[in-house]
Amino acid sequence: MKVVAAVVAAVLALGACESGSGSGTPKAEGSRGTAVVAPGKPGEPARTLSPEEAARELPDDSPNAADVSYVQMMIVHHTQALEMTALVPDRAGGTPVKRLADRIKAAQQPEIGAMQGWLKQHSKATDGHGAHDHGAMPGMATEEQLAQLRAAKGKAFDELFLKLMITHHQGALTMGATVLSEGNNVQVEEMANDVIAQQTAEINRMRTM
Repeated sequence: MKVVAAVVAAVLALGACESGSGSGTPKAEGSRGTAVVAPGKPGEPARTLSPEEAARELPDDSPNAADVSYVQMMIVHHTQALEMTALVPDRAGGTPVKRLADRIKAAQQPEIGAMQGWLKQHSKATDGHGAHDHGAMPGMATEEQLAQLRAAKGKAFDELFLKLMITHHQGALTMGATVLSEGNNVQVEEMANDVIAQQTAEINRMRTM
């Protein structure tokens, strides 16, 4: 799909350049325009298509229920991570945990905005709250665990924060794997891949702290 899309985009751009070249040379009557070579499936030859034919063959990536559910749940998931990082400045004992919290906030706050924008674009509820039970989302800290985190300070806070955040990130990986398997939208696939890459790296970092 991505290969064909790239080829179509290149052909359209080339067509625009040709039309604005000022050569004044008319195309031959009946010309099909610039052809698009579409790679075939394994064992099959490539095919030559017109730009219109190539565009028609692009698969439909309309969001399905899995895409919408993932984005709505991830907003809630990210929001809890930000609630946890907000406790760090006054309670953390070590600089590494404070730096980690800053990185998490810097990454996840913009992602929430992007996800809300995607939901708005597709006319879906943008806050995510109420659509899903917290307990149904993997990795979410319970109210009891959050209360323990709020009550902790210094080294005890750091240890509990890292423990809860590793579990939280692992939950995000599970959710990402699910939407990559069940979703249909390219933008959501890109979001999920970004979250997986970023949070896998952070899990590895936290395990060494």
